[in-house]
Amino acid sequence: MGTPDFAVEPLKAIVNDGFNVVGVVTVPDKPAGRGLKLQESPVKRYAIEQGIKVLQPEKLRDPAFTEELKSLSPDIAVVVAFRMLPKEVWSLPTLGTFNLHASLLPQYRGAAPINWAVINGEKVSGVTTFLIDEQIDTGNILLSEKVDIDINDTAGQLHDKLMVVGASLTVKTIKALASKSITPTPQPSGIELKSAPKIFRETCKIVWANSALSVHNHIRGLSPYPGAWSDLELTDGTIVSAKIQLTALAESYKHNDIGSITVDKDRLIVSCNDSCVEILQLQLPGKKSMATPDLLRGMQSNLPKRFL
Repeated sequence: MGTPDFAVEPLKAIVNDGFNVVGVVTVPDKPAGRGLKLQESPVKRYAIEQGIKVLQPEKLRDPAFTEELKSLSPDIAVVVAFRMLPKEVWSLPTLGTFNLHASLLPQYRGAAPINWAVINGEKVSGVTTFLIDEQIDTGNILLSEKVDIDINDTAGQLHDKLMVVGASLTVKTIKALASKSITPTPQPSGIELKSAPKIFRETCKIVWANSALSVHNHIRGLSPYPGAWSDLELTDGTIVSAKIQLTALAESYKHNDIGSITVDKDRLIVSCNDSCVEILQLQLPGKKSMATPDLLRGMQSNLPKRFL
């Protein structure tokens, strides 16, 4: 059960390992693009390629869906990046229903664990498989695996690392459940937890008064999607909204007023609270995302002055 690309890799791994996949559950097709043409989820497209039965219920509590799922007689259900399941669904498989979560539980329960791990400057993340229960991301842990986070890794790069490791861990978990060689372990309690709530537009606004490292982490934790943003004042006084995708720490530069910009040939250096960051890639309204040197060449004399 899943929808985005993150769910496709585990499904591929399951198929490639020779398991009998009796069905795939994903979201209904949704209109997208200019023509609002119905778009299939990545999971559905792959399932169709493999000749796997696809179920797309509007409501997970629909009795017709439950009956159809029951008719497939699943031994194990695997959930990756999907909606919260009602008990009548997750309790059906004889050996259990488990979820692949993109964090080392119990840390970063919630909708955006990859983004928040990078935003918070974590050096290690990982994936966890756990048995689903009535709560969100609280079930007994089956297996987990750590993944290092580099200082310049974006959320997109961490996503791709975890997707590969998660696919392998999914297969290991299925084999362990099938052979009954694993004992589910309750998640640790009594420790300080970091959450991973849904990200909104205001979450993405850059606060230049923070430290340079904090700003750098914030931007890479929201790259490539949904993207960190800030209002930008140009030299002619125009204020536009800029989306910033890539930065680097620029500690060798002297920092000035918070948010002020130094244009050094083809480089953009922004002052934060304690040091500076270099803007490597950004996007202005109505423009495509561009590397800083290309953007500066196109702006001619009306250059960036400061971020607000």
